[in-house]
This record gives sequence, structure tokens and C-alpha cells, in this order.
Amino acid sequence: MSRRMERILVIKLSALGDFVLALAAMKKIRQAHPKAHITLLTTPPFEALARICPYFNAVDSGGRTDSFSGWMALRKRIRAASYDRVYDLQTSSRSNRIFQILRPRPPAWSGIALGCSLPHKNPLRNGMHTLERHADQLMYAGIWDDAPTEPGTAPPPDLSWVLKSAPTERPISGANRPRPYVMFVPGGASHRPEKRWPVERYSELARILYSRGFDIVIIGGPQEAELAHAIQRATPRARDLTGRTDFAKVAMLGARAALAIGNDTGPLHLAAAAGAPAIVLFSKASDPALSAPRGRVAILRAENLSDLPVAQVAQAANSLVPSPASTP
Repeated sequence: MSRRMERILVIKLSALGDFVLALAAMKKIRQAHPKAHITLLTTPPFEALARICPYFNAVDSGGRTDSFSGWMALRKRIRAASYDRVYDLQTSSRSNRIFQILRPRPPAWSGIALGCSLPHKNPLRNGMHTLERHADQLMYAGIWDDAPTEPGTAPPPDLSWVLKSAPTERPISGANRPRPYVMFVPGGASHRPEKRWPVERYSELARILYSRGFDIVIIGGPQEAELAHAIQRATPRARDLTGRTDFAKVAMLGARAALAIGNDTGPLHLAAAAGAPAIVLFSKASDPALSAPRGRVAILRAENLSDLPVAQVAQAANSLVPSPASTP
């Protein structure tokens, strides 16, 4: 009688920037368990992206519940699946609760839940960048012996698989010979306005980049349509895609973009991970040493983003990607 297939559960519930960075650890988990059946426990916003991701055989988007019946249903699903191992990449009070409701016989568990069998015991973990922290966690779990844990050494997430799932599309500008485009990500969490560069600066930057030969594509949630409209008033040909892109679509747009510019927010992380050269704008509200995207990325910082001049961002853009108008 053959041994049954190994069953693995990976937990990552939110948020988008953290989810994108966790894709590097998810890839390593797949490499360590090449023949396993791996399920991702996540939440609905990440389902479309997760379903085209090659690291998972199944996606359970019911990972966030606040009702007693919801918690009991989640426990029933996890127990019924008979997982051999769980990699908790969320490591939050919510994922700790998932572990606790599986007692008295939880699966082998990598994370920080009290009583788990594969604890990440590094006392410095909270001061590590997400990429190195996850690498270190997988080293403690026994699947990454030479994990790169020094600052800046862990590999960024690889989203090359995104374009393999992308349908052939007409050019983003609709032209026969389209201009290269720059993605703008001018929004962010509504309760964190201090993480946003003023929309007037984006408008001025859009005029500059359009004059240099780039089209402008603006992405964000439906609540950020007003930001897009403000930019369009300065650059009427800018394309407003706010509210029209799920995370998989954002990644596909990022993979084809000449450049992405935006605040420290999830869609910018996604575009950078998909391969777009990126400029990320950080205020004192967040620390790039802990969460900045990696790759061909320029980090611009100002204690207050309203103090960050347009000229500095425009110069960084020109350094990363020469203007089409100046290219023979």
C-alpha cells in the first residue's frame, strides 16, 4: 500500500504588501515539498491571485471569521483535511487562535503560536524585514538550512508565473505602437493619510512623465477614483483603472509596466514583485527596513511626504528608466 500524499497548509490572510512578500516563502515551501498537496488558507481579496499561483493545489478563502459557527466550520475543515504540517506565515493573534482550536492534537506547526511544535524562537524576529524573517522561520522549521537571514540578503518574491496566466491584451494605450506606461499608485489605506504623497504632486509628475513619452495608468480601489480624476485633469490622456483591477490584474499590469510609482501600499508591492522598476515613497509612518519591496526599487523617504519634491521623484524615475523620447 503506497504512502498517502503529504498534505500541507499555508496560512496567509492579509495584508496585500505582506502577502506579496510572503510569496517568496511560499515558493520555498513548494520546493521543500514538491509532491505534497498544498492548500493556502487566505481571505477573499487574495483568491484570484492565489488560484493562478503555481505553489498551491487548493485555495481556501474562508480564513477570516468572527462568528462562533465560522470558527467551528474552519476547525472542521482543517481537521478533515488531516494536514501533516502547517506553515503559519501570518503569525498573528488570529492564526494563533486557529492553532488553539485544533488542540489537543494540532498538526506539526511552524510559527509562533504558543505550544506549536516548530516554533520560530528567534527573539529578534520582529526587527527583521519580512523576507529575512520568513526565511529564518523556515530555517527553524527545518526546510531551509542555509536561509539568507542577514539584512537585504533574502530573495524577493518571483511573480514570473503571472504573465503565463495573462490573456493576450490590446495595448494599454489602445495605439498600434503603444507608448510605454508608468503605473501610478496614489492611494492607500484611508485611515493612514500620512502615508500618501499629495495628489497635486502626482498630477505634476504625470505631466512631466507624459511629456517625456510615457503614458500614465492609475490603479487603486474604487474609493480612489477621485485621485485618478485629479491626475486626469492635469494629464487628460492618463488612464483611470481604479476599481477595475483585481490583484491578479495589477500584477499583470506591473509585469508589463516601464515603471511603477506609488506610496507604501500593497498594489505597489505587487507591481514591483511582478517585475516593474519601482519608486516607493515612504514617510515616517513606516520603516522600509522592515517591509520595503525588493528588486529594481528606489526608496524615497521624507518625514512628511508633503515635503518630498516632485523634482526628486522625477529624477529617480529618469535614473531607473530613461525617457522613451531620449531613446534612439
